[in-house]
Amino acid sequence: MRRFTFAIFCLVNSLIGYSQTDSKPVVGVAEFTKEVESKYASSVAEKVVQVVTNTKRFIVVDRTSYDKVKQELEFQKSEAFLDSKNTVKQDAALAAQYMIIGHIVKMSVYAMKNPDGSVNGYKASTAFTLKVNDVETGKTTEAESFQTEVSPIMLSPESAVNEALKSIEPQLTSYFIKTFPLTTKISKVLTSKKDAATTVLIAGGKAFGFKEGDKLTVEKIEMIDGKPYPSQIGEIKIIKIAGDDFSECSVSDGGKEILSRFNAAEKLSCKLIIK
Repeated sequence: MRRFTFAIFCLVNSLIGYSQTDSKPVVGVAEFTKEVESKYASSVAEKVVQVVTNTKRFIVVDRTSYDKVKQELEFQKSEAFLDSKNTVKQDAALAAQYMIIGHIVKMSVYAMKNPDGSVNGYKASTAFTLKVNDVETGKTTEAESFQTEVSPIMLSPESAVNEALKSIEPQLTSYFIKTFPLTTKISKVLTSKKDAATTVLIAGGKAFGFKEGDKLTVEKIEMIDGKPYPSQIGEIKIIKIAGDDFSECSVSDGGKEILSRFNAAEKLSCKLIIK
């Protein structure tokens, strides 16, 4: 129980600890609905959480485990925790900007038998849909369908399901990259020439999944009727990853406008160009 308590405390604190100004979007993964009852259905949501986390583009809130987190928060209200400095705040926000909603259409797990009727192993496959809900606006993307390959013969049903889900990883990664274009900001103009920015420092490095050679558009953001309206003003290219939090970029287009608007403290956004 102590290990579980500590794990939940670390999970909640890690989510609370992120700054409100962190430029990574907060994405929640809701518990999947399903058309078929299967004790292996939770593996699908777990795979989605894993893929989303591995993209390094988001702060991920695993809502599939949130009931356990809430139970722990309630438990910490007991007298045993009244004087503890480690008690998690009940009202701490675990707010997601987007929710990934999944629905399992099919979950097939079956035994492969030898001629004598003994079990030789297991195969599995699954099909599901995903859609993304913008929590603030309520807008939802169209559902995207995913179908795994049939797994090779495995020793257990669990391993067969996991192997089947591995086959869908590239498609899932591509889906999240396209659905959530990676955006960041210019933190500093490093060098300029003739009133034009030539190199800039952007927020986001290795921890964001950036790599040398990546290109980003630079957009100015205007508020029109209370809504952001982006317009492209330039383009930059990452030439050096400066640790987890920053990258150095050369300015390939729009240097003059980038410099003037940055010096005027206007809001600029940089969006990764998807190849």
